[in-house]
Amino acid sequence: MSKITTIGCACGQTCLELQGDPILVSECLCDSCRAAADRLAMLPGAKNVLTPYGATASAEYRKDRIRILSGAHHLREFRLSADAGSRRVVATCCNTPVFLEMKGAHWLSVYLHLWPDGARPKAELRTMVGDLPDASNLPDDIPNLKSHTVSFYAKLLGAWIAMGFRNPGIEVAGRIDA
Repeated sequence: MSKITTIGCACGQTCLELQGDPILVSECLCDSCRAAADRLAMLPGAKNVLTPYGATASAEYRKDRIRILSGAHHLREFRLSADAGSRRVVATCCNTPVFLEMKGAHWLSVYLHLWPDGARPKAELRTMVGDLPDASNLPDDIPNLKSHTVSFYAKLLGAWIAMGFRNPGIEVAGRIDA
């Protein structure tokens, strides 16, 4: 039987079930992730999801291995602009960012702050370090990559092949502005 992980928002009303291990675990330092995190942190009751050095940490999971157990009616999308190719999904019951979805992607980047401290997956790499004006304050505990690498995309492609090139839809209950 595959490993099952249950995680949820800060107040516990929105819960997800994750099957198996993530495709990869990363920290993103792109301008878009940092800007979105800053804006979402301004929602009432929200916490900042950035690491001390400004990264958004997430576990990339195949969409077909994620199930919303409760609170689907609380999920709302946030986009940095009307034509943005990515959306962040927030549980509005407590304004907890839950995941990032790229347009056309077969995976979701589930934010690591949803796991309890002792169970949180460890990041394997940092990506998009090239977007930072000064990367000298980053820890050297994992690779700090200037952009996405061939290996990064190969892992995602391998997952898509394993999914039979499917891309399940993830429905949300509306939008929010931040």
